[in-house]
Amino acid sequence: GPAQRSFATKAVERFEVRGQPVPALSTPIYTSSTYILESAEHAASLFTVEGVAPGQSPWLYSRWANPTVDVAARTVANLEGAYATHLTASGMAAISVSLLTFLSCGDHVVVPYNVYGGTHEVFTHILPRMGVQVSWVDPKDMVAYEKEIKPNTKVLYGETPSNPLLTLMDLEALGRMGKARDIVTIVDCTFASPKLLTPIPSFGIDIVIHSATKYLGGHSDLVAGAISSRTKDLHDRVFSSLKLLGGVCSPEVAFLLARGIKTLDMRMERHCKNAHAIAQFLEDHPKISRVYYPGLRSHPQHELALRQFPHGGFGGMIAFEVKGGVQAGKRLVESVKLITLAVSLGGVESLIEHAASMTHAMVPREVREQGGVSDGLVRLSVGVEGVEDLIFDLKQALDQIEISLSS
Repeated sequence: GPAQRSFATKAVERFEVRGQPVPALSTPIYTSSTYILESAEHAASLFTVEGVAPGQSPWLYSRWANPTVDVAARTVANLEGAYATHLTASGMAAISVSLLTFLSCGDHVVVPYNVYGGTHEVFTHILPRMGVQVSWVDPKDMVAYEKEIKPNTKVLYGETPSNPLLTLMDLEALGRMGKARDIVTIVDCTFASPKLLTPIPSFGIDIVIHSATKYLGGHSDLVAGAISSRTKDLHDRVFSSLKLLGGVCSPEVAFLLARGIKTLDMRMERHCKNAHAIAQFLEDHPKISRVYYPGLRSHPQHELALRQFPHGGFGGMIAFEVKGGVQAGKRLVESVKLITLAVSLGGVESLIEHAASMTHAMVPREVREQGGVSDGLVRLSVGVEGVEDLIFDLKQALDQIEISLSS
């Protein structure tokens, strides 16, 4: 070649980082979409089940795997007590990929009727179009749940605590059902976080899903999902779908997620403590007709909550019904000053929303009410602010309802 390379070539020439490997304390953000291969044989080995030889790079292409994403995924798997975890582009990607991995045309799935609105749409709009049969059940009645199982049932699905009513599922019973019939069990535990609930080692659940956007990230600054698998076979099956469907987590988001997880333990302690105090305040308030919080003795599944959450925390989510129906509910969420009116949950700041007109607006009213989501239902994601400030804000907002109803 020429003695002097051209300006164009110099501009794109690659320089190695000095002092490899760099002993960085914080995990670097590897934005590379592709990776240098040693040889054609090395490339071929990356496509095999056996994988690369010891000492060879395991990286091929970032839709398949990325070093930054891998670090965050291993952190989640460690918290979950799982064989391994895949990170996805969103919580809905985690749900969709999991369901599309284990369900095919002609299969059947059992699902509780009070699931998150987006999940509900997957079960009503997407899966039936693919020829998958769906049976809806009351998650509180595991006997009825078991009766819905058919010879072609391939997935038993759960969400606990449920969004937004914080209904619990008996995961011990669900895990036993799946194991006895060799049916894959999938549970969305976003509302609990791995700090409060680890269904894989505790109850033998096969797949645990999280919207990592929520408590795992914890700062309302990322969108991601997590699919944790009990065994290598389950993990490999999920990977086969994820790499083709393409909804993978980006390295930048994985970096934020790994950083957010570092404070998960202390955040969850504050979320739980604040929520318990606020639930008690709301239960005693004359303008609130009902409070849904598993930590309250009045919660119909409080005994199950005590068994299922052994660490003594019941989460940072509260749902409650305001007397006066839809107008009173809207008035409340529009009158708070410290708490923010917004969808999503699990961040350090407290968020409030009116379920019927926001997160569950896509669910038909009769289905929504069957699941207990009334017109006046309000969902509160309790943050880590001073609890006395949050209670003061709710009190002044509830006072506004009286003014609006009398005016």
